[in-house]
Amino acid sequence: MKALVTGAAGFIGSHLSERLLTLGAAVTGLDCFTDHYPRERKEHNLVNLHSSTRFTFVEAPLAHVDLEALLEGVTHVFHLAAQAGVRKSWGQDFRVYTVNNVEGTQLLLEACIGRPIERFVYASSSSVYGDEAPLPMREDVRLQPVSPYGVTKLAAEQLCYLYRVNYGVPTVSLRYFTVYGPRQRPDMGFSRFLRAAMRGDAVTQFGDGRQTRDFTFVADAVAATVSAATLGTPGAVYNIGGGSRIELLDVFRLIERIIGHPLRIEQFEAQHGDMRDTYADTSRARAELGFSPAVGLDAGLRAQYDWIVAEHE
Repeated sequence: MKALVTGAAGFIGSHLSERLLTLGAAVTGLDCFTDHYPRERKEHNLVNLHSSTRFTFVEAPLAHVDLEALLEGVTHVFHLAAQAGVRKSWGQDFRVYTVNNVEGTQLLLEACIGRPIERFVYASSSSVYGDEAPLPMREDVRLQPVSPYGVTKLAAEQLCYLYRVNYGVPTVSLRYFTVYGPRQRPDMGFSRFLRAAMRGDAVTQFGDGRQTRDFTFVADAVAATVSAATLGTPGAVYNIGGGSRIELLDVFRLIERIIGHPLRIEQFEAQHGDMRDTYADTSRARAELGFSPAVGLDAGLRAQYDWIVAEHE
């Protein structure tokens, strides 16, 4: 395998790139270091990758890179690059999301036309479902995202589908459900909660705390992504969820057990675009990709906590 991984300096992208190298692949990583969070964190994500002679890194936005040269000899594309975050996707910032999530995807798909790509794996999101989908969420239900971010992820999914239908690009889309673990972005919930708790600061709770999420450990998400590159049916969409659905208030209790002291919680109104509940039906991924999440929430959250502690030693 000769893989192109976009968003290679990010949370999931760096883990995926390391896994591909372990499996013997040659990996070209692309990242433009958007300012969504500090560049130093992303550069730290690349440290292990740079030690491999089979890893090549390119710093550039998709719109500015020579895609013809970048795709030369590539057998598999893993498209993880995106502007992340639900709450910042409103207002004038929406333009950033359309450029990075929609236009960037279209440019990459266009460049893949006629190339001997074996799979184009696109990292989508549970945000495409919205609040009307029955639980557990199935891939074939009506999609009604409730955030601009979710709209851009769904638009990119649709682009993947139409390039499959019209040009034969072998696209596979994965809808990740709240991925967590070491290197998680600093703006994401577990990262914010753990760091605040370790500093003795108050933890922010939006809404009543009864909202639920289906949490997926990063190693399980990566395993599914690698499987999709060989077993995924071109044109198909798969839910990737860890099966660890839990209320936010129960997350806080779990964190208290891990850190060994009670949390101070500051409650605020629910935020626009935040989904009430997520819960993945992973039947299709289990049947076709052999997906079987191996890390439960307790062990996974402790692994993320240990990583944060080690990072500050």
